[in-house]
Amino acid sequence: MNDSRLTMAEQVARAVRDFQQQRTGHAPESVTVVLSEDTLVVTLNGALTPAEKALFRTPKGATQVREFHRELFQNSLAPLREEIERITGIAVHEATAEIEPSTGAVVQVFTTGTMVQVFQMAGGLSAEVWDGAPDKPADNAG
Repeated sequence: MNDSRLTMAEQVARAVRDFQQQRTGHAPESVTVVLSEDTLVVTLNGALTPAEKALFRTPKGATQVREFHRELFQNSLAPLREEIERITGIAVHEATAEIEPSTGAVVQVFTTGTMVQVFQMAGGLSAEVWDGAPDKPADNAG
């Protein structure tokens, strides 16, 4: 599908899915993208490999998986940041990913394999610009 026919949310979801596949070799099952004022939240469901899920069952293993994904996110963020800026036309000020396996707060990885990434943008976009097409939902671009 031509990217110009996708909403911004769908384009960001595709970029994040590709980024995850490239950096881990494992694509998430789905990606959800939500923009609220100047905060972009990306949730990756099914982002953990079976081995990572098994490691998460012990405190030491959970710590290892958390640290791995934090380091990987920070060390490989530049291309994703640039792609989000290209798609939205707005600079990304800050980006973070955290793992919280039990509560589902702002996280990178849950015990279920869900991942959330939050990007603080330099400015906001109107809903009309973000959605691109009023009949297409922008909050689930997976």
